[in-house]
Amino acid sequence: MSTTDSEQHLKVLRLLQDNPDISQRQMARELGISLGGLNYCLKALVQKGWVKMDNFSRNSNKLKYSYLLTPSGVKAKTVLTARFLKRKLAEYEALKAEIEALQTEVGQSGGNG
Repeated sequence: MSTTDSEQHLKVLRLLQDNPDISQRQMARELGISLGGLNYCLKALVQKGWVKMDNFSRNSNKLKYSYLLTPSGVKAKTVLTARFLKRKLAEYEALKAEIEALQTEVGQSGGNG
């Protein structure tokens, strides 16, 4: 799974955990992705066994679904979150080092720029 895919999966898992009754249209809007892209992502999560989709059989709106993170989905979300955090901390440290180097460079030139 690519970094982009794993980040997208993490975003969807987090959103579903907080809002199990959210519609796909609302999810796509909130995540800033197309409805087709979200549907593709949800199908992948269902196929992996991380998300279970149930439609309300008694609901007059047969397109209304509820999403449930499975135990393996909760575990996957934890693993993805840890990887995401590790990657972002590394990016932060690299950015911090670059900022310090630039500040040193500006300080050495006397700030005349």
